[in-house]
Amino acid sequence: MQTETRHGWVWGYNLEHLDLIRRFVQAPLREGIPWHDHGRKMTVVARLPAWMQQAKNRDEVLRAIARIHASLLRG
Repeated sequence: MQTETRHGWVWGYNLEHLDLIRRFVQAPLREGIPWHDHGRKMTVVARLPAWMQQAKNRDEVLRAIARIHASLLRG
């Protein structure tokens, strides 16, 4: 499950993974790790490419995820 954008590929392992990415990209406020927690905690969404995490690319990423969903419904 993947589609290409002008910045790179948007892909997901399954629908749950795509939904997690969609919810992260849509979120208006993304909280970081608390200042007192010094351990590295790399979540799935923290590992997304920087271009996917930028608010200016939000619409493009969401359109790409919608295209993937639409292709699954057609297929």
